[in-house]
Amino acid sequence: MLRHYAILRLLLGAFFLYFAWPLIPAAESQLEMVFWGAWLLFFVFVMGANFATLLHLSEPPVMEQEYDKIRQTDS
Repeated sequence: MLRHYAILRLLLGAFFLYFAWPLIPAAESQLEMVFWGAWLLFFVFVMGANFATLLHLSEPPVMEQEYDKIRQTDS
């Protein structure tokens, strides 16, 4: 199940990049260039984190970790 979430986030990121890519070269003002630079930097971080999760290079987010339900008792 964990791999499905990472794959879906990679596909969603690729979908967003598909729509953003034609607009990036059209940036004329300095503010637009800063915005697209920050957007691309954030995109690289998000994609890198999902690739690391997909390749098991890092631990998945806490909400996606699967723990065995073990009854904890006081000993």
